[in-house]
Amino acid sequence: MLKAGPDERIYPVAKLTTIMDALAAEGVSPADVLNGVHLSPSEMSSPATRVSVNQCIECCRNAVRLARDPRFAYRTGLRFHVSSYGMYGFAMLSSMNFRQTMHVAEKYHELATPLTEISFKEEGDKAIWTIAPIPHPEVDAPLYKFLVELHFGIHMSLNRDTMGPSFVAREFHFTYGPPADAQTYPETFGCDVLFDQPENKLVFDAAWLDREPKAGNEITYSAVTGLCDELVEELRHRVGLVGKVREILMVNLMRPTSLEAVAKHLNMTTRTLRRRLSDEKTSFRGLVDELRMQVAIKYLRDTDLAIEEITYALGFEDAANFRRAFRRWTNHGPLEFRRHSRDESDIERPD
Repeated sequence: MLKAGPDERIYPVAKLTTIMDALAAEGVSPADVLNGVHLSPSEMSSPATRVSVNQCIECCRNAVRLARDPRFAYRTGLRFHVSSYGMYGFAMLSSMNFRQTMHVAEKYHELATPLTEISFKEEGDKAIWTIAPIPHPEVDAPLYKFLVELHFGIHMSLNRDTMGPSFVAREFHFTYGPPADAQTYPETFGCDVLFDQPENKLVFDAAWLDREPKAGNEITYSAVTGLCDELVEELRHRVGLVGKVREILMVNLMRPTSLEAVAKHLNMTTRTLRRRLSDEKTSFRGLVDELRMQVAIKYLRDTDLAIEEITYALGFEDAANFRRAFRRWTNHGPLEFRRHSRDESDIERPD
């Protein structure tokens, strides 16, 4: 995935617009949807507007708080269509078989304002999408649930746009426990739903993979994927120096890398690197902290690694230093964060 910072405004606004429209159907004003997002309604309607991951997260947090429909996230996901994704969506439509569509969706995922990490695989007669919300300090249990169900809805809608309305899933797997209304899930999702699973999965029959999308066209597919490659490259250029520093730090996260070593790798002086990072409104220390925080959140939320193992993986001298740093990042201790991030009982809806 692209190593973009959480405040870098490089993604299209379409995801936020769809959420805003879905909440408007429930009578929620745009001002309430955009509270803390720092965008005006007029900016939301402009194709030139670019947003950051943090803005998307804040909009989704508002949706968790404001939505009345308990299945709002999934039903909002169904509002997304390939037309919302520009060339990325067109590439999926023009694929020569549905297996190719899956690879396109996975390869160009970063063009679609990624709030989740996704992967696709085949296991016998099953085709499986695995979805995990990005590691972010604001993704608590309610928002985690929202992001998973939103993106399951998006996947179902895009699959039906590509293959027709007869596309169905076989099973949905959720890592969280069954909510109070768990008995309504099979009807909403149209298939078996399993809770307390190791991963969030959308499972469908692998027989679909050999079928041809309705608009499949080899010449169009070749041309459009070439344009997608250009868009990905353009996105990478927008990230700039910060992205390059993040990539170096991520590779060496277990062995802390100095500012001097990174500057040398980038063929510039430490003074120049420090100044240019400041121009991009960040710092070397801030980038190291941000990456450590993101990886720590992922380990605590998605694995059962012990605190000592996470301490070692992040390059801290000892667990006490890691605990102090994690509390500074999130206002929670690591074990407290792990417990709350997995606790479905924390999820409450407004009266």
